[in-house]
Formats: sequence, C-alpha cells, structure tokens
Amino acid sequence: MSEELYNYIDGQWQRSAAADYVDVTNPATDEVLARAPLSPAAEVDRAAQAAQRAFEAWRRVPVVERVQYLYKLKALLEEHVDELARLITQECGKTFRESVGELRRGIENVEVACGTPSLIQGYNNEDIARGIDEHMFRQPVGVVAAITPFNFPGMIPLWFLPYAIACGNCFILKPSEKTPLTARRLFELLDDLGLPPGVVQLVNGARETVEAILDHPAIRAISFVGSTPVAKAIYRRAADRGKRVQAQGGAKNPVIIMPDADMEMAVRVVAESAYGCAGQRCLALADAITVGDAHDLFLEMMADRAAGLKVGYGLDEGVEMGPVITRESKARVEGLIALAEQEGARVVVDGRGKRVPGYEGGYFVFPTLLDRVPPESQVERTEIFGPVLSVFHVRDMEEAIRLVNSRQYGNMASIFTTSGAHARRFRYEANAGNIGINIGVAAPMAFYPFSGWNESFFGDLHAQGRHAIEFYTQTKVVVERWG
Repeated sequence: MSEELYNYIDGQWQRSAAADYVDVTNPATDEVLARAPLSPAAEVDRAAQAAQRAFEAWRRVPVVERVQYLYKLKALLEEHVDELARLITQECGKTFRESVGELRRGIENVEVACGTPSLIQGYNNEDIARGIDEHMFRQPVGVVAAITPFNFPGMIPLWFLPYAIACGNCFILKPSEKTPLTARRLFELLDDLGLPPGVVQLVNGARETVEAILDHPAIRAISFVGSTPVAKAIYRRAADRGKRVQAQGGAKNPVIIMPDADMEMAVRVVAESAYGCAGQRCLALADAITVGDAHDLFLEMMADRAAGLKVGYGLDEGVEMGPVITRESKARVEGLIALAEQEGARVVVDGRGKRVPGYEGGYFVFPTLLDRVPPESQVERTEIFGPVLSVFHVRDMEEAIRLVNSRQYGNMASIFTTSGAHARRFRYEANAGNIGINIGVAAPMAFYPFSGWNESFFGDLHAQGRHAIEFYTQTKVVVERWG
C-alpha cells in the first residue's frame, strides 16, 4: 500500500480525516508514489485558527529576527537541492536539470525576502503642519494562503511563503494534489527551522479544500497560480469575501521571428522554451510568428530540432524532455493536435502515439510542430499546455504585432531580431507583462514582479520582489502632534 501523506498544522504532522485520497503518480513510469488526502473544510479551519493564534505573537517578532529563519532556510535548500530536484522529477516529470533550475529560482526568492528589513520600510515627514508629524508604516495582513500548481512544485510556493512570513504574516499552503511530495519535503525542512507553531502550515486537498480557504473569514489574502478559468473563479469568489487576491492564469505566449534574426540562436532558444518542461509552464512559447523571408528557414531548422530532442525519464542521462503530467493530459494534448489538423494546420513534426523504450506506461507526448495554424481556429484560442509549437506567417512587423495583441492572454511575448529599432518598437507596443528580446523564457528575477497582463493575471500586485512586500502588508498612516 502506498504511503499516505499528512497535513502540517500547528507545528505538527497530522493524519487527515479525509474520506477520499488521490494517487500521486510518476508520469514517466506510471508508478504510484503516494496517496494525498482530499482534506475537508474542517482541517482548513483548524489550520486557519492555529495561524490566527500564532499571528499575534509572530507579528511582534522584529523583522530582522524573522528573516533569520529565511537565512537558515536558504542554507537548507542549498544543502538539499539534488534531493529536492529528484523528487520534482519523480512526481512532475521534468528533467533533473530543469528541476534544479526551478529550485534555483525558488532559492532566489528566499534570498530577496531576506532583504525585507529594507523593503518593508515606510516613510515620514516632520512638520507636515506646524508641530505635526506624519508617518507611514507597513504592517502584516494576517493569515494568508497560497494555492499552487503541479508544474513548479518547488519554485512557486517560494514565490509566496518567504515574503509572507518575513512581513509578519502566517502562511497556509495548499499544493497541487498531483505533486504534493515536494511540498511535504519543503515543510520538513521548514519544521527543522524551529518556527513558532502556526506560522507555516500545509493542507493537502482539492476543490473542497480550496473553497474552504477562499471562504474562511480568518484568511485575509489569497495567492494562486493555475489556469485562467480557475484563476477567474478564485479571484471573483475571494474578492467577493473582501480578500486580497493575486491570481496568475494561463497563457499562450507568442514569439516574433524577424528575417534579420540570428536564426541558429532563435531556433535553439525557442525550442528550449516551447518544449522544455514538456511545454507545461506559463512562460512556454506556444506560437511562432515568422515575418517575411524568415518562415521557410525557421520552419526547416525547428523541425530538425524538434524531431531530434531526446524524450524520456528525466532522471536518465541525456534526456531533454519528459512526459506530461497525467494520462488525461496526454489524451487532451494529442486530441488538440488532431483538432489542429482538422482545422487546416499542417503537422510538420507529429509527437502523437510514440513510446519511450522501458517506460511504455509513461505519459509521453513528443515534440510537435504545426505550420500555418488558422489564426481564428479553436486550437489557436486554447492553451494547449503541452510540447506543441504553432507557426504563423505574416508579411511585416506591423501585422505581427497586431497578431500578438489580438489574443486574450498577456503573460509573455518575445521577439528575435538583430535590429534595435524592431526590439524597441516591440517592447513598447506588445501587450504582455513579461517581454523577451532574443529571450525564450522571459522569467523575471526575484527582485522584479512576475508581471502577467490581460487574462493571464487577476489582481493588482504580482508575485516576487517589491510587489510581494506590498501584497503581504497593509499601510498605516499616523498623524501626530505633541504639546
């Protein structure tokens, strides 16, 4: 029988009273790794009450003392990088190298949050009127929660947790039920820090657990990363209950390939973006828009690159791309490739129906390249979230930018060019929150916000950096006069 996962509430590992559990499966081997509880609302309530009790004392701990726990956490994460990366690969499917890269990004956020004593500073004026001084302070919000996705089980919780507790809040994590093992190990490391009980808590679950978090009156702020329909629903429900919300949604990121681009670099970098992590990341390039003479050469070189990538189990030597997360995801992605073909696209490289020797039960979709996808097709409006790159062709840059700006999403947009004029026009006019110039994954460093736009983000303040500090604090203005 597979191991049953516990929740971490009030400083202790506790067995859930859940009636139902879900299997946590290695997507490359189809092996069941553990069973995650679908925790009922009562366990969210226990966690929220414990967090509320802990908050009154935790907020009074000086910020310079709170960040000492983060310095220790950084050291522990560095010590256990390889162990955590193996765990991510086993439950998520990405390659070991990709898992290490994910953790490096997470650790980067811990490092930035260590600077909270400076980032949380307010400001003041003496004699704003005669004998009157005015001050602005930042104080913690209270109990906060994050609902995180399967595709970055190590990094995305660290977009939120370090900043939240450094600012004096108490934090509840609901990880994806598909990939909860990384979160469990992260909380084992947090337990080693000796944080006061209730400051950080972990509640496994699915829809009922999420709804309990959204509705609980003690939880004041919600952070979410996932698909656009779910992000919209979470934003609406939580905001209706008076909570702060930052909800990162889906994406369908475009890249413009100009005729003057360094084509060898463009193909290599675009392939890494489109097919890395099996296309299961919100900054994956999904649509390549070739301009003028760039089309034929780009398509030929990209087809060679896509067909040559080594697909397999991410812990095996030389593997460049792993599986998608579930058997259902594999069927959905392959169904969308078939739909694209029906809608008039040409399948240049077909990743359907292939198996990896030794891992015949794995959920593998090989790199796929589509050409001349109709811009108004259903596939073009759908976030595939798999290793599929669609190619479009336009006459000039004006038409390319118009195509970029016609879509509902706005997470990222990129351009490959050797022209500074083209690059400047693109970065000025493209309607996306993260812009790449000769970059395939324009992932902001941790001291910049992760700036999704349009239906890729719902809220005002994004994850990371100063936005995180602002999200996890509320401003208090004091006007004072002394005789």
